[in-house]
Amino acid sequence: MEWIRKAAWPVRRAAGAVVPTARRAWEGPGRERDLVVQASKAALAAWLAWAVVGWWLAAPMAFVAPWVAVVLVESTVYRSVAHGLQQLAAIAVGTATATAVALLLHSTMITMALVLPAVLLLGQWQRLGSQGVYAATGALFVLTSGPVTVAASAARIAEAVFGAVVGVAVNVLIRPPVYLRDARAALEDAAGEAQEILDAVADGLAGGEWDGLPVGEWHERALRLGRLVDQARSAIGWSRESMRVNPRGRRTRPRLPADETYSDALGVLDYVALHTAGVTRTVREITESERAARPAPELTRAYAEFLRHTARAVRLYGRTLADPDLPDGHDDDAAEELREAVAELQRTLNDLRRGLPGAVPDDPDALVTYGTLLAQAHRLADLLTQD
Repeated sequence: MEWIRKAAWPVRRAAGAVVPTARRAWEGPGRERDLVVQASKAALAAWLAWAVVGWWLAAPMAFVAPWVAVVLVESTVYRSVAHGLQQLAAIAVGTATATAVALLLHSTMITMALVLPAVLLLGQWQRLGSQGVYAATGALFVLTSGPVTVAASAARIAEAVFGAVVGVAVNVLIRPPVYLRDARAALEDAAGEAQEILDAVADGLAGGEWDGLPVGEWHERALRLGRLVDQARSAIGWSRESMRVNPRGRRTRPRLPADETYSDALGVLDYVALHTAGVTRTVREITESERAARPAPELTRAYAEFLRHTARAVRLYGRTLADPDLPDGHDDDAAEELREAVAELQRTLNDLRRGLPGAVPDDPDALVTYGTLLAQAHRLADLLTQD
């Protein structure tokens, strides 16, 4: 019975996530609502394609139309159009090749043995992209669905064309997807995680003690921060693609940040991730090394105060990123708070720099330790003050 409970746990966990997900989709805009809308559009496209081809026209291979319509309600309008053209080309090539060879050889088994390897190789053609596999699908439909005739094959291609038209039309005309919100949310997630890491290190060092700190956990989180920045970079790519051939783009584009804005944000967060990892690595080395000198409590507390101001500046930087839900795309209050936070950050850095000479004993190991801490502080401060 134990293995049954273990096997059922993922199912119960997934079922438990359904209600919160549905609540978030109901409450307001977000990824959950976008997924619900796209799923509903795909179902509508399949229903429309089947209503025309299967119910009204009673075509013998009517399932081809709703099947193509479903898969072409893509995550962006551009992908719907591009993948639709590629898929139709692949299906047409596979269907035509299988039909010609089957009519020539009059043997389904021999035709399948000859045609499938050829169309599978053809499916690797770069111009067909990820849709190349549908060349083999088209050939299989011809060879496994009864007698092979030119009329039947032409009907399959026509059904695929109709399904593609329906799928693309539904995706274009009914709330075409735009992912500006996802791009900004990903950037904010990265900035928020950096802030939490720096706050955690500041809280740990605020007591002036170095023993018993979870330095390994801090450093692991700092290393994972780089992956969050990569996810933000991917989300920005999706947001750009979602604007292409998108009728909603005409209304949204005035609030779309310039390429330089997102590029600058990614550059800043890349360096924040890099230097946050540098801070946590330095703190871990000081804590775990037997040779490294432990900074005096007053210096440790000053460094913690600097990290706390840095964390606040990073959080405010995340809030200043372009927001498509605001009239002009920018949070002016956050920008003003950021300027004040950066000024305070610079002040704490100056205090830390002035207090360092008197706190450093005549000890080479202590000089290395204090110099490393100050170097990391300078890098973080320079990054935010320059931006």
